Amino acid sequence: MSEHLIQKDFISTQDWSVDDLRTAIDLATRLKAERRAGQVHDHILRAKTLYMLFFEESTRTRNSFETGMTQLGGHAVYLTPAATQIGHGENAQDTGRVLSSYGEGIAVRDCRTGIGQQYLYGMAGHADVPIFSMQDDVDHPCQAMADLMALVERFGSDLRGRKFVISWTHAPKYVRPLSVPQSLVMLMPRFGMDVTLAYPEGYHLAPHVMDTARANAAEAGVELTETDDMDEAFAGADFLYPKSWGPIMVTEDESEVEAMAAQHTDWRATTERMATASAEAVYMHCMPVDRGYEADDEVIDGPQSVIYQQAENRLHIQKALMALTMGGDL
Repeated sequence: MSEHLIQKDFISTQDWSVDDLRTAIDLATRLKAERRAGQVHDHILRAKTLYMLFFEESTRTRNSFETGMTQLGGHAVYLTPAATQIGHGENAQDTGRVLSSYGEGIAVRDCRTGIGQQYLYGMAGHADVPIFSMQDDVDHPCQAMADLMALVERFGSDLRGRKFVISWTHAPKYVRPLSVPQSLVMLMPRFGMDVTLAYPEGYHLAPHVMDTARANAAEAGVELTETDDMDEAFAGADFLYPKSWGPIMVTEDESEVEAMAAQHTDWRATTERMATASAEAVYMHCMPVDRGYEADDEVIDGPQSVIYQQAENRLHIQKALMALTMGGDL
């Protein structure tokens, strides 16, 4: 039933139907359970190769993809622009065509604003193997799917009527991409959740992403709400995802970004705010989390937190996606 997914790119969840996304979650759930039971999956992608091209460093992304390929019986090759001819100007077309003649899949992490996702789709137009987004400037599809999988595991597959909150939080240090909140605001309405997006002035998401999210919400018959009040957003919520991102629609100048963020240090997930949510509410984050800025330790390490389950699920959902698209022996 999933043969049509062979060779299919996974650049955005928007490119996959709800049924196909559910197929990926079902397989990931099966692979996770079997691994915990001691079953080995090294026959699924035996002797196949995934090329992983990183324009930015990572912890969870690299290790979950590389470990996943090893567990499936294949091999993952770590690449960077500086360690390839990309650093000398080779384009996505040539890189994609060559790498796809060697292996069975290419995964790319490229968060350059206005470039990243276009680069992936450009490569996909010429490569003969599936292209996976390991995060780009628009979407972080594997993270969003791992998040959704965590909710399905805990609350079941029927999430209709649940309130999912994506809230900006204060954090210093660097200009964080929009891809995580954008991936969530597009995906979660498709699975029946009412989504609330909370942020201070200047932290709005890309207009075309919001257009897609509103269309998804309308099609699913759910609500998509925006607010500039974090307390209002938390009230009665079921799923809370407080996460920092940069005011990229306004500026990416580091000094301006830091000055804007400093005006909203009270935007933080606290035990008091969590107490206003529903009785079974969960705290979510893609990690790394800036402790003491984005959220208090009592929230991050508390009983409502599912952040480590989300992180682990990156491994399982990516194994499922690779197995489905790279012609795995299932």
